[in-house]
Amino acid sequence: MNDFPFAAIGFDLDGTLLDTFRDLGAAVNHALEAGGFAPVPVDSSKDLIGGGAKIMLKRAVDRQGGMADDEFHALYKQMLAYYAENNAVHSRPYPGVLETLDTLAAKGVTMAVVTNKFEAFARSVLTQLGMADRFVAIIGGDTMGKGNAKPKPDPVIEARRACCASDARFAFVGDSTYDVNAAKAAGVPVVAAAYGYCDKPPAELGADAVIERFEDLLPALEAL
Repeated sequence: MNDFPFAAIGFDLDGTLLDTFRDLGAAVNHALEAGGFAPVPVDSSKDLIGGGAKIMLKRAVDRQGGMADDEFHALYKQMLAYYAENNAVHSRPYPGVLETLDTLAAKGVTMAVVTNKFEAFARSVLTQLGMADRFVAIIGGDTMGKGNAKPKPDPVIEARRACCASDARFAFVGDSTYDVNAAKAAGVPVVAAAYGYCDKPPAELGADAVIERFEDLLPALEAL
């Protein structure tokens, strides 16, 4: 008998399942240079990830004096076009992700992705990395309609519905306040990935558990 406490798990993508900052940083720098701004160190893109590509670019632009809304929108479109063609050049699953997902699948756990990345981009990256088929749902920042991305609970609730799981048997894993707040608003337990792109110190995110490596996920969930 499978005594694993959760029937389904939702995962954030960037900074939780995948290390994506190099490709995101390259897209930001492509747009910044096109707009006449100085590129930022690619490593610094880790500090800009969280609310989605638009917020990521806006933060980078604002740090250099900002620009008019219509000009920013045109720059944002250039960033999206570049990222659409270059979203899995350097992005890879974190160590232990594939093995842990295999273990969860063997336990009969159903899995979904909930990201603030556009659904098409999330599907593209996961497909190129051969991971898309592992998830019953891939929910992006645009899937639930405008204004319903994380930290709103809607995408987490939709993931739970797609996994056919009850509140008590669904957990969420993410690396930011967007993830923790969305999960808490949805009424599900949440695990914080301390190795990711945390926008607060991991212990201050308010998660029910914190893991330092993806391999620590199963014992963390069992301890909940």
